[in-house]
Amino acid sequence: MFDGHLRAGVDKRTGPIGAALAKTPLSADSLTVAGIVISMAAGVVVATGRLWFGFILVVAGAIPDLLDGPLAKMKGTTSKRGAFFDSFSDRVSDLFLFGGLVWYFIHSNRPDLATLPFAIYGAASLISYQRAKAESLGFNAKGGIMERGERIFALAAGLLFSPILIAILWITLVLSLITVVQRFVKIWIQASASVSRNPRRYRRDHEPSAKRPFQRSEFFRSGSRRSTHPRRRIGTTSGPSSFSRWLEHMGARSLEDPKS
Repeated sequence: MFDGHLRAGVDKRTGPIGAALAKTPLSADSLTVAGIVISMAAGVVVATGRLWFGFILVVAGAIPDLLDGPLAKMKGTTSKRGAFFDSFSDRVSDLFLFGGLVWYFIHSNRPDLATLPFAIYGAASLISYQRAKAESLGFNAKGGIMERGERIFALAAGLLFSPILIAILWITLVLSLITVVQRFVKIWIQASASVSRNPRRYRRDHEPSAKRPFQRSEFFRSGSRRSTHPRRRIGTTSGPSSFSRWLEHMGARSLEDPKS
């Protein structure tokens, strides 16, 4: 939902901040690295049970993630390398944040709840993989009810209001699975349309010819036989064969023989 509908509005508000940061020696990569470090620290803090402090670090780690893109645009340093690094940093941040929650629940009085943040991270990985694969194939996979922005916001709210953390995690998991289905259907429709627009076509001469069974009667039809001998042409009569001439010669000899 954030990338599909709210990204344009957020970019308008972060654009002036990016223009101000462009006047400093900061680079987009340095902001991305700062976001990774802060998110890793947030995961460690959450694992130790200091959820409120973890909330502060999660919010602090989200700020560089919002500003590295506008800074790169203002400085004219946008590139595929930067896009790859930004996406990679998001995956590392999610790993540490939800991994910290897994560690926190393992050492709490409800260790069975450790599977809950693990499942959320698994669904988030499916969502990000669908987008990466779809865009590599030329399809649009943005959108969904629970993208990364919404997941980070829900996680921050759960850390701030720890009594409802488990309920928020369950809601996040359900909405993440719905997002997986939404993106799958969206990509599937685009892929199916591309197949219908470009059907596979075969040339007529590439089609295998159907072979008829051999009919013996066809061989004996006068019109079906063709001679390749240079002396035998269509429309000309062939001379007597050697066997016919031999028979005539033997008959003539028998008539001339005086003993007969």
